[in-house]
This record gives sequence, structure tokens and C-alpha cells, in this order.
Amino acid sequence: MLDELGVDYIEGGWPYSNPKDLDFFKAMREYPLAKAKLAAFGSTRRKGVKPEKDENLNAIVKADVPVAVIFGKSWTLHVEKVLEATWEENLAMIAESVEYLKSHGMEVIYDAEHFFQGYQEDPERALASIEAAWRAGARVVVLADTNGGTPTHEVYRITAEVKRRFPAMPLGAHMHNDIGCAVANTLMAVAAGARHVQGTINGVGERTGNADLTAVLPTLELKMGFKVLGGSPPRVKFAKLREVSRFVYEALGMSPNPYQPYIGDYAFAHKGGVHAAAVMKVPRAYEHIDPELVGNRRVFVVSEMAGAASVVLKAAEELGISLDKRQEAVRAALEEIKALERQGYSFDSAPASAMLILLRHMGLYQERFRLVEWRVVTGPTNTSYAVVKVWVSGEVKLEAGEGVGPVHAVDVALRRALVSAFPELAEVRLRDYKVVLPTAVRSTESVVRVTVEFTDGGRIWRTVGVSSNVVEASIKALVDGYDFALQQRQLQNRKA
Repeated sequence: MLDELGVDYIEGGWPYSNPKDLDFFKAMREYPLAKAKLAAFGSTRRKGVKPEKDENLNAIVKADVPVAVIFGKSWTLHVEKVLEATWEENLAMIAESVEYLKSHGMEVIYDAEHFFQGYQEDPERALASIEAAWRAGARVVVLADTNGGTPTHEVYRITAEVKRRFPAMPLGAHMHNDIGCAVANTLMAVAAGARHVQGTINGVGERTGNADLTAVLPTLELKMGFKVLGGSPPRVKFAKLREVSRFVYEALGMSPNPYQPYIGDYAFAHKGGVHAAAVMKVPRAYEHIDPELVGNRRVFVVSEMAGAASVVLKAAEELGISLDKRQEAVRAALEEIKALERQGYSFDSAPASAMLILLRHMGLYQERFRLVEWRVVTGPTNTSYAVVKVWVSGEVKLEAGEGVGPVHAVDVALRRALVSAFPELAEVRLRDYKVVLPTAVRSTESVVRVTVEFTDGGRIWRTVGVSSNVVEASIKALVDGYDFALQQRQLQNRKA
């Protein structure tokens, strides 16, 4: 996916440090990349060891990839206290390592570790370290803020000074996020003369992370005028940005950040009624770019802060129905939503439940099923059992289910009761499940809020349930999820 996105280099890991990374490079021989160059990571040779005898450098060579990314020392503190070497030894380690990898036909990218700290303490020695790499044949010299603690103005100042000292040296930027400046520091390094940026998708990395490429790349092109990821129009080149981000989150078992710039669910979300109404008239009044440029979309959030305009716009978005914000039913639905939010509900991230409320007030809701009763049995193991009694189109069904935990067991039983009557629900599955203790009602008798995300392979929708019983709250969200799928399908059929 990174290759399809159009990046120039993909750093695959450290073959000497981790045998699994070496296995990765071997496996990648069966999957040639269309555009990107695969790179192996490592360090300069060890002190007192010739390059041809250094296991780390030879592991990079054995990875059999076109590019080597190696790091070396730029800070006297590290040279003297960590390596316990002289400065002359350090310069030799840098130059000889680059030359050795170049002699094996590899393109070398040199990462100047802790460069900004090194420059602040001893500018001439820090500059000498990167000059050694460049003179030895490094294709790019990357200035790394390895501790992630350099403020943005210092990154700009130092990068600009390096560029003035070595105008022909191709510079790169490698930023960590320890003070929350990784993206800003990357952008400022480019503004000061760097033309190679390193980062990760979603900013995932050690400690507090690295520069998030999903924010860096569109900002460089859309805000700063630099061409990235080839010459295609932004709407084409950034179309997969959100998809790549979601893939990485899923691969790592992480929940997507809804507040992520450009690609997050809330990046172009409008809650206040005034904002929602205005953005439809003049989008750029409240949106810094067209969401579609980065594969995202505008959404309208229904909540206690929303006005009738937000409800009307959300109905058009989710249900495809046109309403007038002056309709009494719209205002009644909004009042019910606000009352429920005072009880601990939150419809910001669960608009499907809000739309069910609206349909009921509009007289457009047709009851397809009703959960009459449920029972759950749990024990010392992970296995739970559930029995549900469900009214389905005039008939009462009794079904049982077994699952990993009570919520899963109820879901299994509920699906058995519904799918026979509504085969379209066979395509529906749960994508995510979250339990929250709402701050506003937190006490010894607190309620819990459960949000469930569903998909049918194409659409995605979220519902919410609130109760002092986490199982009951979960069941409310489950019922709303299946109900919304049926109501939405019914509205589509009416139009057809």
C-alpha cells in the first residue's frame, strides 16, 4: 500500500538487530515494488572493527536491497560517553561505513543521530560528522531530532545554517514527537532547505512517536507548494491516504484516532448548528481544504450542541431524506437527543442511534423487530450463554447463543433470531466495540456508555447504548445497529 501511495523509500527494518526483519527482506524478493525503493536499516561499524568484519554492515548487505539507511553519532556526548571513542575514530566509523556499503552497490542514506543536540553543544564537530558521511558518498544526509525535544524555531535555524554551510548537500529530516512538534519540525526543516522527509503512517513510533506522514505529506503540497508523491493531482495522489492509515491501525490492533488531521473521522465534522448551516453555503468558511482531496468527507454531528440544521443535514447524509429544519418533528427529535445526552448518551460518534430517534418522530419508522426479553449466564470460563425472546414481524422467536463473553453470546442469539427473517443482516458484522464511563455522571452508581461500530462491507455506522449494566448498554447498541440497517434499507427500497 505504501508503494501504491507513491513514497520513494520504504525502510523495512534492522536485519542485524532482528532476525524477523531479515526474513521480511527475503520474503519481499517475491514482491517487487513498482516505485518505492526498499531500504535496510542499521548503524555505522563498531569501534575497532573493520567494515568487512562488521556483522551489522554485512547483515545490511545480505538483505539484498538497493538502499541502506545507517545512523551515526553527531553529538560529542554520545561519542565520548556512549561509544567511548575519540572524535577522529567516530569520523572514520562514519566514512568507512558509508564507503563499504557504497562498494556493494547500495545507495546510502545517512541519519545523523542527535544532530540538533550535537549542533547546539558543538556546531563544528556536528557539521564535521555529516560532512564525513557526505564526502564518503551518502546520497542524503538526514538531520535527526532523536530525543524529540528540539523546539521548532531551533530546527529551522539549525537546518538553515547547515544548508548555508553545505548548499550542495541533500538534507533530510527525521523528527520525533516528544514535545508534540514532530510534524511542525519536519515542515520547518523543509522550509529551511531539507528535501527528504522521514516519518511513519499515523506517527506510530518509539516513545511518543514520529512525524505523521498523513499530516506531513498533504501539508507540504496543499499548504507549502511542494510536490510530493509524484506529479498526479492531489485528489488522485492523496485519495488512498485515509485507507492506508486505517490499514496500519488495523494491522497494529489500534483504534483510529478520530481527531487526526486531514483523515480522522472528525477532521471535517461540524457540530454547531451555525457552523453546519454555513458550511453548506460556503464550505471554505469552516473547512481549510476540500475533504475529498485527502480521501475524507464532510460529516455533520448530532449532539446537544447541534441545531436543527445539523439534524436536517445529517438526515440527508445518513438516510437520504430531505427535511425542513422548521418541522416540529425535527425540533422534537433534537430535544429528545439533548435530554438523552444529559443522561450520559453521546451521539457525536453514534449518529445511527440519533437517526432512529428522528425517524420515530417523523413517522417514518417501521418496527421490524423488538427484543422482548434476554437472559445471560456466565461462569468461571470465557464462555457465556444467552437466550433472547424477539418479536419479528408478528412472530415471537426464542433463540440461544454461545459466545466469548455475554455480549458476544447475546449477539449470536440475536442474529439467529433476525437473519432468517432478514437475510440482508447476514452481511452485517461488528467492527469495533467501546465502553466508556461518562464523566458527567461518574459516581458509585455510574452508568456506562457503549458504542458499537457496524459494517456491511460497504457502509459503516455506529450506535450507542447507556445503562448502569454494561451488558444492557451493549444490547441497546446492538439492537440499534441491526435496526438502523433495516430502516436504512427500507428507505432505499421506498425510493426505488
